[in-house]
Amino acid sequence: MIGNKYLQALFAYPDEDTSLNQLLELLKSKDKKFIDSLYEPIDLKACTSNEKIFLTKVSALIDYYLQLHGIEVPDWLRDESLSFDKPYYHSKRISDFEKVKLLYANPAPFRARNVYFDLEGIKRV
Repeated sequence: MIGNKYLQALFAYPDEDTSLNQLLELLKSKDKKFIDSLYEPIDLKACTSNEKIFLTKVSALIDYYLQLHGIEVPDWLRDESLSFDKPYYHSKRISDFEKVKLLYANPAPFRARNVYFDLEGIKRV
């Protein structure tokens, strides 16, 4: 079990894209309750494999946005177990050329976890 009520609720969404959009809205708006909740450590050993996959994806986004806003990144978000062995590209319709571009263009929070998002796709207006 994830343990963080916000992240658990996002994980429970039936559609991952909707879940990630909700997460990005929380981050962009700098939702104080959400951000404060991130400082409560998560027991990653108590998470299921599906929860850990989800946390790996969202930890990259959270780390990236917290750094953009100059907010301290909680230690658990940078746990070594929150990374993939093989590159994960969120966009399912992406060419090999675009994959290579993302490998080099994505900031460190994404590369450290082997998680790649199109930065234009995660921008909030």
